[in-house]
Amino acid sequence: MRWLVGWSSVAASFGTVGAVGAPGTEHEGDTVQPVGAQLLWGDPDPLWAVGDWRPDEVRTVSIDDFTRLAVLGCCGASDEELRVGLFAARGGALRHLTAWPGSYTAVVQSGRRVTVTGDLAGARPVFYTPWANGTAYATAALPLADLIEAQLDIGHLAALLACPDVPEALRDGTPYTGVKRIPPGHALVLREGSREITGYEPVASLAVAAPQLDPERAVDGVRDALVEAVRARLTAPRHAPETPLPDPGPVPGMGPAERRARRRGAPVPGIGSDLSGGSASATLALLAAGLPGLPGTVLGHGAGAGERLLAVTFNDLAASARARESDLTPELERAGAIAANPRLHHVVVAGGEEALPYADLETGPLTDEPGPSLVSAERARLRLQSGSADHFVGNGARQVLDAHPARLADLLIDRRRRHILRPATALAKAEGASPTSLLVPLTVYRAARRLARTPYRAGIEEAAVRLTRRELTDSTPTGALDASLDALTWSRPGPAARWLTGEALAEVSIRLQESALRPASSQRPGEARARASLARHAHDHRVFEQAAEVRSQRLHAPFLDNQVVRACRALPETLRVQPGARAAILRAVLSGAGIHDLPAGWGAATAHTTATATAQAGIRAALTSLLTLFEAPLLADAGLIEARVVRKALRAAAEGEPVPLDGLADLTSTELWLRRLISRRGTCWTGSAAPRQRAVAAGVPHRRSL
Repeated sequence: MRWLVGWSSVAASFGTVGAVGAPGTEHEGDTVQPVGAQLLWGDPDPLWAVGDWRPDEVRTVSIDDFTRLAVLGCCGASDEELRVGLFAARGGALRHLTAWPGSYTAVVQSGRRVTVTGDLAGARPVFYTPWANGTAYATAALPLADLIEAQLDIGHLAALLACPDVPEALRDGTPYTGVKRIPPGHALVLREGSREITGYEPVASLAVAAPQLDPERAVDGVRDALVEAVRARLTAPRHAPETPLPDPGPVPGMGPAERRARRRGAPVPGIGSDLSGGSASATLALLAAGLPGLPGTVLGHGAGAGERLLAVTFNDLAASARARESDLTPELERAGAIAANPRLHHVVVAGGEEALPYADLETGPLTDEPGPSLVSAERARLRLQSGSADHFVGNGARQVLDAHPARLADLLIDRRRRHILRPATALAKAEGASPTSLLVPLTVYRAARRLARTPYRAGIEEAAVRLTRRELTDSTPTGALDASLDALTWSRPGPAARWLTGEALAEVSIRLQESALRPASSQRPGEARARASLARHAHDHRVFEQAAEVRSQRLHAPFLDNQVVRACRALPETLRVQPGARAAILRAVLSGAGIHDLPAGWGAATAHTTATATAQAGIRAALTSLLTLFEAPLLADAGLIEARVVRKALRAAAEGEPVPLDGLADLTSTELWLRRLISRRGTCWTGSAAPRQRAVAAGVPHRRSL
């Protein structure tokens, strides 16, 4: 895990550079600094980079000793552009710091003012906490929890399980008491210990729609942003794994590609990409392999002179009986057709029962926060170990390109009723021929109108009442129509809410009611729900990076970059809501980049039945260990769940009954994260004044009364 940390304080006396004094400590000469840190600048407002940062991932420019900029991550800006951005930020123009290609965190020091920018999606968050008469900040919450010896925030864990994609329930909290998070699209400004959170992105009005770009211009903007995002990774220095495993040599019945797929350990050098058969990963792979106009490569091939891009496809042999009977699923067929491009080197990684979700839960790293990817980390690591040192993934494409169902209400607010017809008709077709299919457009229209006419405060209060009365959906949505109708609300409970105790739901309900009393959101319901969904996905992607981390490998998700998110937000709503819009936009992106030959079935939706079958098979195979995990769970000690209820749900899921599997994944991952956190030893800090206890030193409160 890589992170940066620093602080700002009113204190006037500090330690020496390299052993920075803890501001505000009573004992003069006491020092505190992160373990294994690289000091970027020292007193009076020090900043460190901690972890296995590559040399090109940590860049600093300065005008003088008290006016400087640090950029950590993959940033496509030149040194001169960084210097111009520093001058702009010194004058207060923070948006300039977030407009460069790539994914990074920028920290500006101008005198005693320190500014830390978060990203638009939330994949690179910024955390802060009061400490030593000032404020400490970091890009990870756990080091700050160590610094202040924080305890667990059980109320936040309850909200994370009950309403994971509702910002009003999560607020600015973290699983650690006293450690806060700045919202996406905001920056943390510190002045001698005092703090201010300011937004750098304009927010659309609720009453007046933002100006709509021409659809062609908007798609061109997405194309330019994606191309620059991919180019930023391709032009960065290449890195080879530190400890590459040797090729075992010829193996009967296995070619070089199969041997490479079987290798476990360090990834191979160079550039690689996921190639799942979906349109998002295929777009990134094709752009990275054949990006025109990249200097220093033969014919402008993006993967480099004489180099082919490594495309990795995961073949889930244990997903279903159909997958075992046939060699290729439709997704694999599309991936194979795309990989026929001579600029791609295709590797298929086969996974059996050892790659099912919930496999090998006993091992795994401690992530900064809990996330559902903890139950499938080994499955993802098996695929990523066959990848490259720099590996593209298509995470986030659905959230930034697709229209959230609640955007239909935004269209009604703008009196664009006719644009609802096509998506409503597509939902009717997805439901199949039935006597009720003719009523689907009317049902969707009524739900969208109800949301458009529901004020923000009333919608949040209604959600709070539903939690208090336990008016939760008993079954998971079975089709696209049910999922869309369920999403046409200001707030909805998560899939794990049905297994929480009444006390836990009451605590979350109080959080919602308090949020409803605050000033109303200026966003439209569709836009607000879409941004919340993106923030939740970015949070899960960050946990995924940490849980499935492969040494010497960097995962790149260009769809979560600032400039890509901005370009996608400029897409007209009338274009977003059309069926097949994401595939059409990505086809236009590739066409504009000179890539025209796409396989049949491009943009076809991934079969969710396969994912459901895989999750059920994983629960069935790991049922014994899961029942043991929930025999005496820490979540029950905290008063969030009843263990016997969860064990009953696990048995039902293993038998194939319709149980919300996403909710079980949330519960299991949170329980795993708690156990790993409690069993952790040590601290992120060193020095004579460093905290001597680990975070949550007292463990989970027994039967805490919410």
